Amino acid sequence: MLDRLKPPKGAVQKKTRRGRGEGSGLGKTSGRGGKGQTARSGGNIKPGFEGGQMPLQRRLPKRGFTNIFKVAPRIVNLVDLARVFKSGETVDSEALISRGVLKKKSGPLKVLGNGNVGFPLTVKAEMFSGPAIEKIKAAGGVAEVI
Repeated sequence: MLDRLKPPKGAVQKKTRRGRGEGSGLGKTSGRGGKGQTARSGGNIKPGFEGGQMPLQRRLPKRGFTNIFKVAPRIVNLVDLARVFKSGETVDSEALISRGVLKKKSGPLKVLGNGNVGFPLTVKAEMFSGPAIEKIKAAGGVAEVI
């Protein structure tokens, strides 16, 4: 029955013939607008081109730099610690990786104070936020900076 297949109704449209009179709706300029560079074939203007005027991105001054030695910290919140660890345990980078809280081993570990810990923990990390230290100490734990 492959010889009887037909496209759905309305799927096949007649090819528009540009430049064949004003009655077609695409006569005279053939849908290209007025005259000039944009009306010519191959006449494309790159984004940001301002007609020969100095472009905006070149008029504005350059500022700052990107530090190529910057290392992004691995972030852990107190919510994650309360979910994975039990009372009196020691939390460090290896323990977090083994329990699936962290994936990568590179970069310093930073503990943030999102959430609460209701039991004492010994947390060893390179960096702590202020609220994280307060909440760990309030629960009877220790926040050690390595």
